This record gives sequence, structure tokens and C-alpha cells, in this order.
Amino acid sequence: MSALYGTYARSELAFVRGEGMRLFTEDGTAYLDFAAGIAVNALGYGDRHVTEALKAQADKVWHTSNIFIIPEQEKLARRLTEITFADKVFFTNSGAEALECAIKTARRYFWDKGEKERVDIIGFSGSFHGRTTATIAAAGNPTYTEGFGPMPGYKHTKPGDLAAVEALIDDKTAAILIEPVQGEGGVTAFSDSFLKGLRTLCDKHGLLLIFDEVQCGYGRTGKFNAYEWSGVIPDIMTVAKAIGAGFPLGACLATEEVAKAMVPGTHGSTYGGNPLACAVGNAVLDRILEPGFLDHVDEVGKVLAHELQQLMQKFPQYVTEVRGRGLIAGIKITPPVRDFVQRLREHKLLTVAASDNVLRLLPPLIASEDDVKEAVRIIAEAFAELEAQTASAAQ
Repeated sequence: MSALYGTYARSELAFVRGEGMRLFTEDGTAYLDFAAGIAVNALGYGDRHVTEALKAQADKVWHTSNIFIIPEQEKLARRLTEITFADKVFFTNSGAEALECAIKTARRYFWDKGEKERVDIIGFSGSFHGRTTATIAAAGNPTYTEGFGPMPGYKHTKPGDLAAVEALIDDKTAAILIEPVQGEGGVTAFSDSFLKGLRTLCDKHGLLLIFDEVQCGYGRTGKFNAYEWSGVIPDIMTVAKAIGAGFPLGACLATEEVAKAMVPGTHGSTYGGNPLACAVGNAVLDRILEPGFLDHVDEVGKVLAHELQQLMQKFPQYVTEVRGRGLIAGIKITPPVRDFVQRLREHKLLTVAASDNVLRLLPPLIASEDDVKEAVRIIAEAFAELEAQTASAAQ
């Protein structure tokens, strides 16, 4: 019996090695990876530049704490502000911690202005912001909040309805929080008009706009930030997952105006942004900012969308909708999605389930057109197998 908490419905698979787009079990069996550690392993497995950066830093110093200047952290923060809207960065170990920082930053901003009652965060059904008590409250999904007590300060509505959002705004509202492309909630990419409408509401009522790009950011949509597609600029943004390409790292980014309320003592992290993590983060950023890298993601993302549309036409009884943007893609299917994920594992393809019975495809950003076509071919084979089994059972 495992000594671990029973909080995961783990597969029996155990991987011991990775190379490029594939993971390998102890006996050498290869699996095509279209899960990427849930959008984390952006560069696949064995990227030499990142590996060498990790080894080099490991020979120097791993950790000193944030009571000292960390050169690699300063460098990574400066680079992130140069390519985003932000002026300031706070480094964390995870996406949930980045969201915690974002929520605290929004509330502290108004407290610093003397508006201490403005603490409420408006979020949306179908969202996912992490597993801490604050972040599950921000998402409001009963599946995650049940059994952990109520937490005031959060309101929720269905996405897409600006009037419904405005109806929730009052003199206690501090911010609106949204993922430009929902991941866990079903791979829903929100329209440019809706995101622009949220920005307008924030400006009208003096609120802050927070974008959670933990899963959809860092190149996954074909631009470095997902918000770039709409042109909407947030006040605060969170990133994680791909920022370390497998090494635990996250960040909360904000404008100078908002971040200035976070003075010494208001927030902290023992490990966040330590030398080892930021050395890896800088190496990952080197790769993602290479000329042509994001263009490649955009092009392969379009191929993936086309192939999934073709799949839907071939199997309309199983695929009812294609969702997402770039290399965060999903198909709403009729078979139970978790059962189908297991079926694909038997065909040596790794995918991820999402809410609303959506099969989520999150390949490493290095995926090629051939990788995409291979993955879709395997999914088609699994559907054909299911169709044959269903027909046989009906006889």
C-alpha cells in the first residue's frame, strides 16, 4: 500500500525517461505525450540548453532565500517585464501561489488607497485557479470547495454575459479574475469582445483586471501571452507551468501602479525564485524567445485545429465540438472522457481529461505537424475501435 495521500486517481503507468515528445516506461515502451505534465513540459524532454543551465547552476548555489539579491531572479524578472505589460514580478513555486499573490496584490492595492472594504473578486464558472483555500474559492467549483468550509470575498457568474458581470459589481468589488482560455474547465477560449468588455467594466468601475495565464500563457496559444490575441491589457497576470518547463516555478506580474502597494512584509516566499529555479527559467525563456519558436507553435496549432475538425466530421457521433487556441486544444466527446483517456493510453497516447467531458490536448510546444497527425490518427483509431465494439455488443 502506498504511503502517499489518496488524493490522486493515479494511473498504473510509471515513466522513467523522456526524450523529445515521448515518455518511456521501465521496459522501454514509448508513449507520445500530448499532456506535457498538464501543460508544464513546454520543451518536451531532454532539452539540452535547459539541462545544461540546471547542471551549471547546481554546481554553484541552489538556494539563498529572498533576503539577498538573486542575480538570476533579477535577470528573469527584467526579461519578463520587457516582453509583457508588467513592470514588477513576484516569483513563486506554483500557479496556485501566483494566484494567491495576485489576489493579495489586488486587495492590498485598494487597502493602500484607503478603500479597505474593496476585497471581493468576481470569477467565472468553469474556471480553475489552483488548490489552495483561496484559489478554490476564487473558482467556486463545488467539486473542489466541498468539505473545506466557506470563504467570503468571492462572487461568480457564467462567462460571456457582461451584463451579469456588471450586476455583481458593488462598492466591495476589487477585481475581475479570468483565464483567457480555460483549461481544466473545458478548454474554452473566450472571445476578444468579451475580454474587451471586461476591461471596459474594470475601467468604468475602477476595478483591477487579473488574467490567469498559468495554463494558457507562455507561448501555448502561439503568442507569448494569450492576452495578446485580444489586445486587452490586464493589471495583474499570473504565469507558471511552462515557465520552468518542469521545474517548479511561477510568477505574479503587475503594473508599477498596482505593485507599489506590496511593500516589505506584505508577502513572501522561502523558495520562490531561488537561484536554481530562475537559472532554469532563464534557459526556458531563451528557447521560447528564439526566432520562429512562437510562429512554429501558431502554425502547428492551426494544423491541430484542422485535424480535429476533420476528426469531428469523421466521427460526429463521438466528437461534438472542437475548442481551444494554439496548442491548448480540446474536443467535447460523447464517451466518458476519463474512460477514453485510458483507452488512448492503451494506444500509447497521453492526453488529459477536462470538465464538460472534454478531451484535452496539451502537447509540448516543440510538437511537429507529424506529431499532431500521429496523435489524431491514434484518436481516430480509438474511436473506430470503440465503434466496432459498440456494434459487436449490439448484435
